[in-house]
Amino acid sequence: MRGLSRVNFWRVLARVNKMALLASMLVVLVALAGCSSSQPKEAEKKVVELKLAHFFPSTHPAETELIQPWAKDIEKATNGQVKITSYPGNTLLPADAVYDGVVNGIADMGLSCFSYTRGRFPLLEAFELPGVTYNNSKVASKVAWEGIKQLNPKEVQDTKLMMVLTTGPGDLFTKVPVRNLNDMKGLGIRATGLSAKTLMALGANPVAMPQSDAYEALSKGVVKGNLSPVEVLQGWKHAEVTEYLTRTPFLYNTLFFITMNLEKWNSLSPDVQKAIEQVNEKYFEEVAIGLWDKQNESALKYAVEEKGMKVITLPKEEADHWIELVKPIQDEYLTGVNAKGLNGQQALDTVKQLSDKYNTQYK
Repeated sequence: MRGLSRVNFWRVLARVNKMALLASMLVVLVALAGCSSSQPKEAEKKVVELKLAHFFPSTHPAETELIQPWAKDIEKATNGQVKITSYPGNTLLPADAVYDGVVNGIADMGLSCFSYTRGRFPLLEAFELPGVTYNNSKVASKVAWEGIKQLNPKEVQDTKLMMVLTTGPGDLFTKVPVRNLNDMKGLGIRATGLSAKTLMALGANPVAMPQSDAYEALSKGVVKGNLSPVEVLQGWKHAEVTEYLTRTPFLYNTLFFITMNLEKWNSLSPDVQKAIEQVNEKYFEEVAIGLWDKQNESALKYAVEEKGMKVITLPKEEADHWIELVKPIQDEYLTGVNAKGLNGQQALDTVKQLSDKYNTQYK
């Protein structure tokens, strides 16, 4: 330490150590800043993979015209952050287990019918009651979606509803003409659930069986008719085994849902949620509400022009009489729902008011 006192040596050493410490702190701060700036980028790139369960076959318009393009547009709208994989044909969940499967996270999303778990959605049964006239599926779908938003029933708050859509009205397809109630007496007609009650109120003899068995039953004369949306005349080939179509736009309506696991939905950022809801709104208005109308129109043309089916329209007085006869089913609904502490009258009034509104808009 020649030329440098012991005191000065330690001062220099302390200064060197201090500078080294500052340099080390600077390196750490730069590294931390780099990490914090890269974190949002990594979050932005995170992809949420969602599994959607439904029962329609992979060739059905519900899959090819609604689910697939809707899923692609959601992926695009979220810049690839949300990707939906569809599992059609009961491959992930059976139809009657879809909603609860979404609640429990077995599937992230699902498409099915509310009526497949009757009693699980008591208030929403108002949208499927007979005695309410729907001109088409556009009317029925608008009534259902707007009505559910107004009522905001607790029974569907355990998932995030994306949209609802409907078959719209169902008609009678029969082997013999049905022009009045006398023609309905004792007539064996394929029906299930609420439709069976409806037909019984009209004097018919409902026969429970799945749609897949109806063709053979009709061809063999086991039943004389079916109550369903017109699309089954072509899709299920019922125009081959029936000859008459009686218009009954006040007897039938089936309500479908597309919904999402609530925890998954809440995990998404507000911007991603907003993007998804915008896509939902577009597809509801442009595709979903008319999905069954499109099928029904094609099937009716096929049935009449290619298979020679005859279309029967009930006179207003006769139709009003049928509507009066099914009114007790509405009363039964009110009694059951009110007994559960729910406002059934509000739900039924909402359905009737909205059906009047949209029947005027969509002829």
